[in-house]
Amino acid sequence: GSPDRRPGSAMLLPMRMLLCAALLAFTAPVASATPPAPDRAPAPDAPDRAAVLETMKRAATFMIEKVSTRGGYVWTYLPDLSRRWGELEATESMIWVQPPGTASMGHLFLDAYHATSDEFYYRAAEQVARALIWGQHESGGWNYMIDFGGDRALRHWYDTIGKNGWRLEEFHHYYGNATFDDAGTVESARLLLRLYLEKLDPAYKPALDKAIAFVLESQYPIGVWPQRYPLRHEFSHHGLPDYSSFATFNDEVASENIEFLIQVYQTLGDPKVLDAIVRGMNAFLVTQLGPGQPGWALQYTLDLKPAGARTYEPNSLHTGTTYRNVDLLLRFYQITGETKFLARIPEALAWLDSVALPPELATGGRTHPTFVELGTNRAVYVHREGSNVVNGRYYADYDPARTLVHYSGFQRLDVPSLRRRYQEVKALKPADVAASSPLTPGAGLKPLPRFFTVRLDQDGRPRPAGGRAATPLTAAEVVGALNTEGYWLAPLRMTSHPYRGDGSKTPAPGDFGSTNVGDETDTSMFEDDTLMGISTSAFIRNMGVLIRELTQH
Repeated sequence: GSPDRRPGSAMLLPMRMLLCAALLAFTAPVASATPPAPDRAPAPDAPDRAAVLETMKRAATFMIEKVSTRGGYVWTYLPDLSRRWGELEATESMIWVQPPGTASMGHLFLDAYHATSDEFYYRAAEQVARALIWGQHESGGWNYMIDFGGDRALRHWYDTIGKNGWRLEEFHHYYGNATFDDAGTVESARLLLRLYLEKLDPAYKPALDKAIAFVLESQYPIGVWPQRYPLRHEFSHHGLPDYSSFATFNDEVASENIEFLIQVYQTLGDPKVLDAIVRGMNAFLVTQLGPGQPGWALQYTLDLKPAGARTYEPNSLHTGTTYRNVDLLLRFYQITGETKFLARIPEALAWLDSVALPPELATGGRTHPTFVELGTNRAVYVHREGSNVVNGRYYADYDPARTLVHYSGFQRLDVPSLRRRYQEVKALKPADVAASSPLTPGAGLKPLPRFFTVRLDQDGRPRPAGGRAATPLTAAEVVGALNTEGYWLAPLRMTSHPYRGDGSKTPAPGDFGSTNVGDETDTSMFEDDTLMGISTSAFIRNMGVLIRELTQH
């Protein structure tokens, strides 16, 4: 998936930030924030502890008793629960695995347990874990969603809603396997790891072991991972090969897997994962292209040649992935002290400078084209025509006008800042870096942090998750905003056309080239700033504010 097309995607913290935190705590939280200053004085109308605890309990009880489906969640709901959505509309028997869905809610409940010592929240996290274990693929991973209606119900969803989401091609075919896309598998595995470590309850060990084995077994010998596993090759889309077996960097597949394995190694000391961690980090070196184009692609064929994926992801180099991978190489150096991770960074930075947008296109904070043509370094832009899955198509050319809305043709990359950080990291002594690394022999086991859905201040106190709120809410505002029914009414921001049948072969009137959604048969999500309802992202954000209030006073 693409980060700019997921409602609530601010709940995910990129791996480049996680590995930085790993140097301090040998692991990392998993949500981003726009925090208030850590030394901010308490608001004069700050609620007392009893009011905070009562609000948390009421809100959590509503989500558990009224909203959840057998312990699991999607992303957003209408207030009467008559419609619900993950990345596409979901049925009543479905739960969503991708953050900020089921596993993210489990992490929040564990965080609330740590902040309150109330077993109510631990039991809530257990309910989430049971839902995830029910839907765990036999191989050990997870699909994007789980359907308690069983395989037949899930296939029907794919044949109707999934197949007609024009821009969401990953849902056009039911593979029947598991995916690393959008961190769903590792976020679920991480929750099982946290639950097991919490009380060493053996009930979670078999599912956790299966999840760890899945990450290890699916890794290619050279260190990269496919997007989906067990491998499938049967879905050719618009004449393009099935990309699900390709080595994938898109949506932090490789980096999230490495980060999870580091957490396993630091907490369980499992020697099997160390080799996988090392090979995973080395894969970032061997996939960087040579002189002239020393960047990275979103994904690669198994002989490590750049490859396309969805029809709006052409075979090209990707500037955003190159930026993130440089950042990750800096993190890898910071946890290994091995200078090989620094060796070719200057080349990549110089290449990013060379493909920056010309002044007439560098507007609104944009700095780079998203895609760069192999061999020529020309910017490539993606467009679409038609009105739905049946009659529509995506195509690429060199025209920067009227590009896609749902998958930006431009990036905002702060290359000068990244270059400064390279100089700072390069100045670190390898011996000093290795001394604090979780991978150093004899380092001993280290605990996970107490909080995952809130970030930590430098003093170790949690910050509330940011979501899409314009400014961070105070605890008093969060307490006051909980309605009488027990939930926070929040902007859902996205909606979709209900499934009406497959689209026509004849395009509908209108221009859908720069819209999120096509005609009324397109089930893709589109923006609606008027729609209000129940949001897991808002719930996690608001609970994070209250957790912070409890822990700082």
